[in-house]
Amino acid sequence: MIRKFRCRQYENPARKDPVASHLRRLRRALLSTLVTASLAGPLSGAARPAAVPAPTPAALPPFRAATPAALAERYAASRDGIRAAERMAAGHGDHWRAAMLRAMADPARQFLSFDGRDGGRAVEVFGDLSGAERIVVLVPGSDTNLDKYGLLRGGSMRLRQALGDRSVVIAWLGYATPSTVSLEALTTGRAVQAAPDLQAFVRELTAAKPAARISVVCHSYGSVVCGQAAYGLDVTDILLCGSPGVGADNVAALDTRATVWAGRSSGDWVADVPHTRLPFAGVGFGTDPVSPEFGARVFEAGDGGHSDYLRPGVALENIARIVARRA
Repeated sequence: MIRKFRCRQYENPARKDPVASHLRRLRRALLSTLVTASLAGPLSGAARPAAVPAPTPAALPPFRAATPAALAERYAASRDGIRAAERMAAGHGDHWRAAMLRAMADPARQFLSFDGRDGGRAVEVFGDLSGAERIVVLVPGSDTNLDKYGLLRGGSMRLRQALGDRSVVIAWLGYATPSTVSLEALTTGRAVQAAPDLQAFVRELTAAKPAARISVVCHSYGSVVCGQAAYGLDVTDILLCGSPGVGADNVAALDTRATVWAGRSSGDWVADVPHTRLPFAGVGFGTDPVSPEFGARVFEAGDGGHSDYLRPGVALENIARIVARRA
């Protein structure tokens, strides 16, 4: 029998230190991000979504009623804003954006709000909000903007279909998402700015639909937003999908009465993100949400990739089960 021996006297002590290991991984992630950004920036700068001008939207009153009449009025007002943005995009020569906005202005679409500036904000309703018993607010992650809105819409429609009747999904693109290849995607800065707006929206939704059960499904950087907003969200469940961390060490630190769930597909690259935090630099998101140390209820998410949680498969099925209380 051959035995393997280790020469302990030559072992690097730093390898035993988990903090040093995390710092090394974080440095590699930062370097990778900077290199990617330096290469992608010159190529994509001219096509940035924020470069397309859009008018300042008309001020809308707080969303307080979910009656058919009130909703129809709200949807019509948002549609006017989308059409104004379409005209400005066409005048600017951006025919791609104009065509996309023309599709968004279809009378069959239902937007509670819209702002075409700085990459775009949009809050779209899938289903009959006036009669909803279950409501899911879907919070997207980095690189979600008007030019890539179709991905968010498709996921929202599939989740709505999986949930069935008397359920509504609301795609909440209510913040300026960071670029995946940016240092902002490694910090909580954008999430801290977005959290009060998400809290305010859920408060309005709760006031308009007090009998409905509300959950938030948070993907990727959107889970960082939900983590920063959690203490002020009156919701039943918070689902973290493909999360790099939420800026908190554990569920208790979120200070929420909601049940917190976490799922990660086996093919999701976010598993390689260093799960650490450097408070003095504002970098990193803390404990891995699917780890026992974090304390979330972990659900099976299949073998898809980072953008596959709302595609047909195990992850979508389990998210629907949790939201519908069939888990």
